[in-house]
Amino acid sequence: MTKTFSRGYTLIELIVAIGLFAVVMTLASGAYLIMIGVNRETEGLATGIDNLSFVLESMTTAMRTGTGYCSAGDCSSGSSGSTFSFVDQQGRYVRYGLVGGTIESCTSTTGFCAPTTALTAPAVTITGLTFLPKGVAKGDGYQPYVTITVSGTVSTGPGKTAPFTVESSVVARGTDI
Repeated sequence: MTKTFSRGYTLIELIVAIGLFAVVMTLASGAYLIMIGVNRETEGLATGIDNLSFVLESMTTAMRTGTGYCSAGDCSSGSSGSTFSFVDQQGRYVRYGLVGGTIESCTSTTGFCAPTTALTAPAVTITGLTFLPKGVAKGDGYQPYVTITVSGTVSTGPGKTAPFTVESSVVARGTDI
């Protein structure tokens, strides 16, 4: 009678296969963790830029429908400044400015005030805010408009930031010619 043996894997073959599997999984895990880190940085940058975009959109909408640009005397046509004031549609006095790394605003019904309400998120640090008005003097023959330049950094993760510079222009809807 002949004996037949069914062959299986030897112990050495199993150890080699498990070792190769461990190396492949280690490489895959590293790539996965890198992808998670990049995704977090991208989300942080997108959140910061979305906040800045919302703030600029809110400011430009209010300025576009406002009147009395620089009526608080905080700017003159052609000279740039870090604050800007106007009267909104409801007749309230509004002023925007850079205070401690954030864009802040103030709204008052009795007169102009210093910006006190932070508009930008803590992840956005503003290092430069410039308003450049043109045509703000009554009867100067120009439609009032303002060019806003904002620069700073957005936090994309622990200890990581991305710089930005944004420029936007606002033209008053009402005529001042």
